[in-house]
Amino acid sequence: MQGTLHETEDGRHALSFERRLAHPPTKVWRAITEAEQLRVWFPAVVEFELTRGAKLCFAPTSEQRRRLGLHPDDLTYGEITAVEPPRLLEYTWEQDVLRWELTPAGEQGCLLVFTHISGDRGTAAAHAPGWHAGLEVVEAQLDGQAIDWSPWERSEELVEEYARTLGTSRP
Repeated sequence: MQGTLHETEDGRHALSFERRLAHPPTKVWRAITEAEQLRVWFPAVVEFELTRGAKLCFAPTSEQRRRLGLHPDDLTYGEITAVEPPRLLEYTWEQDVLRWELTPAGEQGCLLVFTHISGDRGTAAAHAPGWHAGLEVVEAQLDGQAIDWSPWERSEELVEEYARTLGTSRP
């Protein structure tokens, strides 16, 4: 399911994704917070101290270094702004805000709502293909499926589709 884009009350732009998952919030929580699981799909190397106010350091992945020429010292920073296991995690990444909300749904499932808030529409929209591909990896990971495809290549496949639906140009 595609992400949607809307303007926030303060004039920023929110890219949101909703996923109904056949897994309880506690299992999904681990997929979005545990370093071992994040390494499979998250677009940076990061480990959390799940405490409000904790500082975060985002380092480039080996794939980012290879594809984008980033250096291991190209670090960015953030801070945990809200944490309520296993239902809410919010943190900053530089000027952006990433918010993960998990709500029980059905017998053993949950609704995952992920929102990425950026300062301008183009930046928010540019993240859509990558987050979409990452969430597909999370779903496969949760379902115990082998991930024998590249989220980078999947993201590239989605660029044109998101450009049409969100009215953005190709990066």
